[in-house]
Amino acid sequence: GDTMLGLPPLNLALAHAMMARTRVHRLLAGYRGLPPLDLAATASTLLAISQLVIDLPEVVELDVNPLYVDKNGATALDVRIRVATAKRAGVARLAISPYPEELEETIALADGQTLLLRPIRPEDEPALHAAFATLTAEEIRMRFFVAMQALPHPLAARFTQIDYDREMALVLTPPGPTVDIWGVVRIHADPDLTRAEFAILVRQEFAHRGLGTLLMQRIIAYAKRRGISELYGLVLRENRKMLQLSRELGFSASIDRDDPSYVSVSLAL
Repeated sequence: GDTMLGLPPLNLALAHAMMARTRVHRLLAGYRGLPPLDLAATASTLLAISQLVIDLPEVVELDVNPLYVDKNGATALDVRIRVATAKRAGVARLAISPYPEELEETIALADGQTLLLRPIRPEDEPALHAAFATLTAEEIRMRFFVAMQALPHPLAARFTQIDYDREMALVLTPPGPTVDIWGVVRIHADPDLTRAEFAILVRQEFAHRGLGTLLMQRIIAYAKRRGISELYGLVLRENRKMLQLSRELGFSASIDRDDPSYVSVSLAL
């Protein structure tokens, strides 16, 4: 009776969270002098099964029993798979949209620096906290409109654990295993996917390299492909750099009717 349910697509954070909520997890983590089992390999096995379910709609049932795990890895000793004609193809049959790997792109800057542009992932939360810690108080106020000493975990989780069907966040990071977020742009669409609010942040230390323009161009192109008809956002009236970028990209601007310290910008797609 020690069970835990999860919906595909899984990611590393969700896989580890599923395992942590089982009663047997405290034994897997090591006890009474026994070494911990290879939980990373166990999580990778869950990810592989999740990806199999996504890629092969013909698989309607799968049972790995037992999965042998020790400190050196995981091995499936017995597997049973039942297949049938797929009733629905593609990701439309999934309750949660999977990570859109097709949006990953290698970017070459004018100075020869290479960056990776990709959708944000739940496991990016530590990197998002680290990026936030580099921001000045003025940068935080320009982006979030309030003063914050640190990015609260619930807010960081909401920024990284997104529904790719109604939201999208693209991050720029140097390639490699260590994630260092240079900039991020995001949109959040209305339920009918007709309008979407955008927000963008580029760390000041990487400014004046065209990253803001690049991020906005990519998110605009993505919104067009999704059939969204309008992007809109709220900008502090004193944020001249963002207002100038908006004008260069074709956004119209008007003083916000509720608060004249803000400017409402919008772009018809």
